[in-house]
Amino acid sequence: MNVLKGIAASSGIAIARAYRLVEPDLSFEKKTIVDTALEVERLQAALNTSKTELEAIREKANIELGADKAAIFEAHLLVLSDPELITPIENKINTERVNAEQALKEIADMFIAMFEQMDNEYMKERAADIRDVTKRVLSHLLGVQIVNASMISEEAIVVAEDLTPSDTAQLNRKFVKGFTTNIGGRTSHSAIMARSMEIPAVVGTKSATVEIQNGDVIIVDGLKGEIHINPTSEVLDHYEKEQIRFEEQKAEWAKLVNEKTISADGHHVELAANIGTPDDLEGVANNGGEGIGLYRTEFLYMGRNELPSEEEQFESYKAVLEGMNGKPVVVRTLDIGGDKELPYLELPKEMNPFLGFRAIRLCLEEQDLFRTQLRALLRASSYGNLKIMFPMIATLDEFRAAKTILEEEKQKLVSEGITVSDHIELGIMVEIPSTAVLADQFAKEVDFFSIGTNDLIQYTMAADRMNERVSYLYQPYSPAILRLVKMVIDAAHHEGKWVGMCGEMAGDETAIPLLLGLGLDEFSMSATSILKARSQIAQLSKKDMEDLAEKALKMSTTKEVIEAVKESIV
Repeated sequence: MNVLKGIAASSGIAIARAYRLVEPDLSFEKKTIVDTALEVERLQAALNTSKTELEAIREKANIELGADKAAIFEAHLLVLSDPELITPIENKINTERVNAEQALKEIADMFIAMFEQMDNEYMKERAADIRDVTKRVLSHLLGVQIVNASMISEEAIVVAEDLTPSDTAQLNRKFVKGFTTNIGGRTSHSAIMARSMEIPAVVGTKSATVEIQNGDVIIVDGLKGEIHINPTSEVLDHYEKEQIRFEEQKAEWAKLVNEKTISADGHHVELAANIGTPDDLEGVANNGGEGIGLYRTEFLYMGRNELPSEEEQFESYKAVLEGMNGKPVVVRTLDIGGDKELPYLELPKEMNPFLGFRAIRLCLEEQDLFRTQLRALLRASSYGNLKIMFPMIATLDEFRAAKTILEEEKQKLVSEGITVSDHIELGIMVEIPSTAVLADQFAKEVDFFSIGTNDLIQYTMAADRMNERVSYLYQPYSPAILRLVKMVIDAAHHEGKWVGMCGEMAGDETAIPLLLGLGLDEFSMSATSILKARSQIAQLSKKDMEDLAEKALKMSTTKEVIEAVKESIV
């Protein structure tokens, strides 16, 4: 038995066989062929196998993901049947006597280059289709299996180098019991999605894809941050009992599902949930969420070949607002960039994407995209308690520009006779240090703040949260971070505004006592963290936590703050 150490990213224990989500080696050598007819037969066999595979994927996608996702695979099937692509490949095999792999690559590369140079967006999308399809055909020519996370059909633990947001969005919750990755931390998007999906995860193992083979029995210990590979019967028995104990603890927390979040001395705070799709609402309800503190709308845009329509977005926002039955729903406008890409937008590659053309910066320039989203949100506003939040705001001018566009779209809708709520609160994410420092000025114009600590910490400490070599600088409890949080809360309260926090720090058991003492009004976290946090807050005195926070703000190091928290809640 082998044990890997990593970072406990999502609580719980999972036991299942490994499913390696690793890109296959599709390298090959150019060869001269004697029997060209046999080589064409090889090509046709690979094409037919690919068609059968794609038809099955299309049907499954249609049932489980909807017609829009299934349409992607319909387009791939059309490429496989296109004589303008297939005939030149066969001709190249027959005339130049090259192997099918070489002929496929040369012709596919020619079409991809041609389509990518066109101005027409539809034709550019065909380049992506050809790239995906030829990769599949090539895999069958080489006898190599292509993995597809959405097609997992039995209980499994996913093993990968990393999982992109679109990868995690495609995971089937029914079968994926947990996952482990080589890289990442508690605030990586794969970890955040794991908590949203309520599955155990261990990230940052460095060597999971090397040590674990397909079909290995593995245990994901999302409590200690350990991966056990092919465990002994004794270890397996131990973890099966640990699973039961963890479920019993969850059952105790579940008794608080319908309770308000009130400290030991009677102070009420709101515990809300971070979600990515309307499908997450069940988890919010099951975990007693008092609202949605962050609806990450970018997942509507991912895992597809084109932008979602206004109507499609409207239906998603409406579903969440209706599903929350009048409880507050904070929707973050499109936050793309950094490690979240949309291939069909063809954004320029940047040296430092986290500090680049992303979020509100993208939306203010690509206004058609932004206005479509705002129209969908405004149309949905009459179905619930909507609050709109702009991400990555660095200056008051950016906020004012975004607000102006929102007001313009609102007036257009009203003039069209469409009902729009008159009670939409408008806020910003505070995730840039300059915004925190200028919070007193922002507070005069916004309705609320939501502190995005995942980025605020990395920008303040100048430490990429995805870089394991500087991960020691990712310090949520640093006095520097606590002072910025305090600055934002004080500025908002001075203007009679409320402050939430939607970064991962909001659900951190060491941070919660400090945040309660600093005066945070709303804690938004992964739904699975809510009941545990409610149980913790019920045992804390706000007055005592205010004293703790006051001391922490005067401390010099993170270590001192952590020790002070431990001493205060013994």
